[in-house]
Amino acid sequence: MSKKKEISLQISGMTCAACATKIEKRLSKMEGVSSATVNFALENVSVVYDHEQVTESDMLQTVKKLGYSMKPQTSKAETANDKEKEIQHQSGKFIFSAILTLPLLWTMVTHFQFTSFLYMPDMFMNPWVQLVLATPVQFYVGAQFYKGAYKALRNKSANMDVLIALGTTVAFFYSIFLGWEWFVGGQVGMPELYFEAAAVIITLVILGKLFEVRAKGSTGQAIQKLLGLQAKTARVIRDGQELEIPIEEVIVGEMITVRPGEKIPVDGVIKQGHSAVDESMITGESIPVDKKEGDWTIGSTINKNGSLKIEATKVGRDTALSQIVKVVEEAQGSKADIQRIADKVSGIFVPVVVLIAIATFLVWYFIVDPGNFRAAVVPLITILVIACPCALGLATPTSVMAGSGRAAELGVLFKGGEHLENTRTIQTVVLDKTGTLTKGEPELTDVIVVSEYEEATVLSYVGSAEKSSEHPLAEAIVKGVQEKGVSIDEPDEFEAIPGYGIRSIVKGKEVLVGTRKLMTKESINIGDFDTKMSSLEEQGKTAMLIAIDKELVGVVAVADTVKETSKAAIKRLHDLGLEVIMLTGDNQRTAKAIGKQVDIDRVIAEVVPEQKAEEIKSIQKEGKKVAMVGDGINDAPALAVADIGMAIGTGTDIAIEAADITLMRGDLHSVANSIQLSDRTIRNIKQNLFFAFFYNSASIPIAALGLLAPWVAGAAMAFSSVSVVLNALRLQRLKLDGRGE
Repeated sequence: MSKKKEISLQISGMTCAACATKIEKRLSKMEGVSSATVNFALENVSVVYDHEQVTESDMLQTVKKLGYSMKPQTSKAETANDKEKEIQHQSGKFIFSAILTLPLLWTMVTHFQFTSFLYMPDMFMNPWVQLVLATPVQFYVGAQFYKGAYKALRNKSANMDVLIALGTTVAFFYSIFLGWEWFVGGQVGMPELYFEAAAVIITLVILGKLFEVRAKGSTGQAIQKLLGLQAKTARVIRDGQELEIPIEEVIVGEMITVRPGEKIPVDGVIKQGHSAVDESMITGESIPVDKKEGDWTIGSTINKNGSLKIEATKVGRDTALSQIVKVVEEAQGSKADIQRIADKVSGIFVPVVVLIAIATFLVWYFIVDPGNFRAAVVPLITILVIACPCALGLATPTSVMAGSGRAAELGVLFKGGEHLENTRTIQTVVLDKTGTLTKGEPELTDVIVVSEYEEATVLSYVGSAEKSSEHPLAEAIVKGVQEKGVSIDEPDEFEAIPGYGIRSIVKGKEVLVGTRKLMTKESINIGDFDTKMSSLEEQGKTAMLIAIDKELVGVVAVADTVKETSKAAIKRLHDLGLEVIMLTGDNQRTAKAIGKQVDIDRVIAEVVPEQKAEEIKSIQKEGKKVAMVGDGINDAPALAVADIGMAIGTGTDIAIEAADITLMRGDLHSVANSIQLSDRTIRNIKQNLFFAFFYNSASIPIAALGLLAPWVAGAAMAFSSVSVVLNALRLQRLKLDGRGE
């Protein structure tokens, strides 16, 4: 039995990417911890650990020693409430700080020649008045930076707080020194002080934090929208009475009544009634689906026009919608490779900046303007402030959150940030046929039997043999046989032979239904039925041979129509420069007929499940990045082998589990959407990294030359964080070319 557990914990007190990197490294080094991934934007950590070697309490204490607080993940409502409190707290601090800072800022503005007409009371030019205004900003509003800096330095590391605390403290106390020098020396006029620089920097950083907190909340809107789709209550039948209870109290196996116009509260199976159900929130299909007794229903879909009694089969975290939310949350909390690079950079960035700032001070003081402390201290303050890496920690996770959230709204579920990053590199898309390119709902079209047998007799054997199969072709045969009024019995034995067909015992007789390979394997001569099969296959139909007690008795054919959107979706893939291949276990003629209808580049047919994975590997050996799209159990190996596996959400659980991406809408436009979303998200991340790193770094030489005022540096640093988050939010309004609109 596995001793590994995974837990998600909330962290408070982080101020930049360096904080996240420090926590992640320390937790990862703990004995028993397999991995720890900190998400700065979501303010949480996901830890995989051996619960016999390390406890949750041990991890909490480790993080506490680093100077941060950590607690178990709370409910969405509590998290939202905490965010609101944080926004209110930061808003109060900003307003208080802004009121005290504005007079100081005014003194600075009136120094410019073009503002000489502005009136400035002499009182505000007095050093002691400026000291009174600046002190609360420095030590009350700025206390969070001192606390953060102390925690970081105590743990032999450096973060954004260290830079802010160093820069503003130097400006503040140097101003006190200049003011005292002016007072003692009895100098005429007012000295040039830097109280306003320290106050403006702190005020702008607090404003940036306020914008950041608000915007980070917006990146999680996709999950809130998904959660908003859930029903709040359910009508259950208990002890013969109908009771309305909170959805959380529904138990598996309970009978639920759903009236017309209501949301179906949980996943279940219809036991009584029939209706049309709007499943657009899951599948994207606008046309309601007819449902009857025995059909499955999905929680949070809408019952349109009939009363239903549904037996609950999945409740709470097990429902389809809850699983979708879980996948989105995991994707938003995971790290793309590009983020790991940013984390490494941010871990060494602060110490390097401090060294650059000190070196700049020394160069100015001893070489550029010897002995002039004032000239040397200004570039030091400016470098410390403008180089703060807070935006670096937001650059990747905010884009991943916004991109995966937008993807979820379009019915594309990425299972991790790495898949969101890698999908854009795909060069070849391999498509399964049945249920992927086609509707997966074939109909029985042709029945040909040898003269010695009656059609009804053969159909009875075939229908009975296929009754236990879950394959779409088997369902079509059974349905077609029943529609012809032929009776069907339960088979005595049943065996599915993947890639070949089925073997069954019906009324004591062995019945084989399947491909030419199955008959060859069983040493059954198919004679002139090969020609009849070929004729059916050339029409795009799937033909299956029938043998009873090793004697060939006929052939049945079914036709599966291509989805209306398949051809347009494949054109989109071609327009993106991708090669499109169809990989199917169906015969060559049928496969080629379907491929021709939708303009497939290459058709690989008559492939058994284990060979599908080998075919994918063969394409990869050509140096191509391959995405496999499928929906059946037989696609699972190929989905796992492909660089990116995409499972049609209407398919089997095994296929969805093996895939990297789930396409909830069962529509091939989602394949193009996922590739475009990946490309746009990574492009957005690179833009953010530019804003966060290169933008600030490019300003360091300017600051070192003394061409940048400290307060301008504060504004630039704050703007870089805000610009990163606002740029990421653009992904939530992303419009795509297909059904993503």
